[in-house]
Amino acid sequence: MEIKVFNENGRVPVTILHVDGDIDSSNYQMFQSRAEELIEGGARHFLIDLTHSKFVSSAGFRAINSLHNKLREIHPDENLSDEEINAGIKAGTYKSPHLKVLNLSEEAMTAFTMAGFNLYIETFTDQKTAVASF
Repeated sequence: MEIKVFNENGRVPVTILHVDGDIDSSNYQMFQSRAEELIEGGARHFLIDLTHSKFVSSAGFRAINSLHNKLREIHPDENLSDEEINAGIKAGTYKSPHLKVLNLSEEAMTAFTMAGFNLYIETFTDQKTAVASF
């Protein structure tokens, strides 16, 4: 797996993590560490581009969820409690304003949906539209 990092400017600066290769139990820590380094460097809005990742294992999805949680921790300005966010997820009214995913493969989208990540993380098939959504 290789991770390329790009920055795009929309309404906010968006850090794009373009992943070449699958994210699985053998390399999810590399993905997670790279994202954490970028957060430490000031990145606050992430688009994970999985155009060249056919498979994302449960370990990969846990790393994405961990990134979501870290971004929530550093954005206290949302003023939403865990209870309010959980209620919003259940009602379909909450989506992460800080993390989005681009171009999941059909197989990865099935797993993403079955695990419930689609309830709070938006997915896109067009990078320009994804960046504009932040």
